[in-house]
Amino acid sequence: MGTAESADSVVVLDFETTGLSPGQGDRAIEIGAVKLHQGQVVDRFQQLMNPGFRVSGFIESYTGISNAMLSGAPGCGEVMDQFADFIAGANLVAHNASFDQRFLDAELAAIGRDYQGGFACSMLIARRWYPQAPNHKLGSLVAYRQIENDGVFHRALADSEMTARLWVMMVNEMQQQHRLAGLHFSQLQKLAKTPKAKVDHYLASLAR
Repeated sequence: MGTAESADSVVVLDFETTGLSPGQGDRAIEIGAVKLHQGQVVDRFQQLMNPGFRVSGFIESYTGISNAMLSGAPGCGEVMDQFADFIAGANLVAHNASFDQRFLDAELAAIGRDYQGGFACSMLIARRWYPQAPNHKLGSLVAYRQIENDGVFHRALADSEMTARLWVMMVNEMQQQHRLAGLHFSQLQKLAKTPKAKVDHYLASLAR
């Protein structure tokens, strides 16, 4: 298995944004990401970006990112151009990936850039792998699995780091419990759509 297809060689990313919908004019205000190679962090990317308008008081308090912090930040286009280079050729992971993928697609489309990698959602996989968890928000899973963290949530790089630790933990547990030599990224994408009752059967089938 080439590391490009390996489930533990990915870029884990997280956006902080001005709201929920790029289709309604919301923009990214921070991107954080960690690059994993065979389960080890080999690179990081973190940058605030100025969306071109003031963010709401709610977003300021929720993210801890103030308008003053954003006023001196580079624009979204400049940052996303650099980020497109950072993720080139990599498969991507995010917690609640549909949200982050919407913003990644919108921000890259705005500057005529794209990416080739696939996308997987650590939240969907956690729902299947940890069905007994109290809920599947990132902070709850970090507490549930006692994942090391610095107590910072809703900042992009901190959330990416914790999602990466969660991701590697799940991949390692699946490989150990089902005696798998490795997992392909595409197999994790399929697992995210597998009914919870059939997860063990699916993983067992990969060992054959």
